[in-house]
Amino acid sequence: MTDLPPLRDVLAAHGLTARKSLGQHFLLDLNLTGRIARASGRLEVGTTIEIGPGPGGLTRALLDAGARRVIAVERDDRAIAIQNEIAAAYPGRLEIIADDALKVDAADLGEAPRRVVANLPYNISTVLLLNWLRRIDAFESLTLMFQKEVVDRLAAAPRSPDYGRLSVITQWLCEVRPLFNVDKRAFTPPPAVMSTVVQLIPRPQPLAPARLESLERVTAAAFGQRRKMLRSSLKALGNAEALLEQADIPPTARAEELNVEQFCALARLADQP
Repeated sequence: MTDLPPLRDVLAAHGLTARKSLGQHFLLDLNLTGRIARASGRLEVGTTIEIGPGPGGLTRALLDAGARRVIAVERDDRAIAIQNEIAAAYPGRLEIIADDALKVDAADLGEAPRRVVANLPYNISTVLLLNWLRRIDAFESLTLMFQKEVVDRLAAAPRSPDYGRLSVITQWLCEVRPLFNVDKRAFTPPPAVMSTVVQLIPRPQPLAPARLESLERVTAAAFGQRRKMLRSSLKALGNAEALLEQADIPPTARAEELNVEQFCALARLADQP
């Protein structure tokens, strides 16, 4: 391990305070950042991509855990100065990209196998995830911290209140493994809710055949009016009752009752002329 100053001293030296507009909540507990790094898989090969590293607690943990190459994407100039100090302490192993993560295609960064490991800015976390899911075959794993309610949605089963579009799309492409919760008091400043670290492992093949665009369209219609029966909520797709009959789904069913494979069947049928 490299002898770098404590994170709170780093914050003070650089005048780094969390900005609400950037969704920043800094994780300063090195025991927790180390736990995340250890859960992230085989860091000694390929590329580890971190989004929004802030004061660098997780960056340090990844490098200390043996990450061969870390690429950190950070838009906050104050944090970039800190990252440059970490890069100097770990020569040749840390690259900093000064840009907005929403404008950077992580699937094109570094060499495979690629993994994303990040305490995500909460205000853009689900948008980032959906972007990565569109190119999920480029990644070995995604080990991410979200608000607990988001992870509950990712892992939700049919007929549960958290089950929705995000559940279907994510589970269609990935195995969802919630790892552990992180108390809000572990952050500076504390967020309003508990957080959860989750690992997403891309499936060798999607759970069932379907086009992503069609699956997004079907789930948007179904869950957009989740209290209605599917014969009503799917009207935007055309002849909803005929579609449901072909998929062997009762027209009186509601979106939360369908599993991923049934949504995929509807997506395939919706693609037919």
